[in-house]
Amino acid sequence: MDELKERLKKVIIQELHLDGVAPESISDSAPLFGGGLSLDSLDALQLAVAVEEHFGVRVADESEGKAAFASVDALASYITARQKSAGKSP
Repeated sequence: MDELKERLKKVIIQELHLDGVAPESISDSAPLFGGGLSLDSLDALQLAVAVEEHFGVRVADESEGKAAFASVDALASYITARQKSAGKSP
């Protein structure tokens, strides 16, 4: 899962245009919203689209998204669980 988390960090930086942020500076357990990276609702939408494009996983609704986007750890677990249930690998 460490490889997935590293890939996620790179996708977050690239897709949200977080210039000057290094993947290693993003803590796996830090909140992505309201702290940590201080992302906002527009970033959430962009991140949802990026997760679907890069990982083939769709975030079904807002409540599911809040849990999935809580941190890199949470997002990696969410993607892994959805890919397994769909018979895909991360």
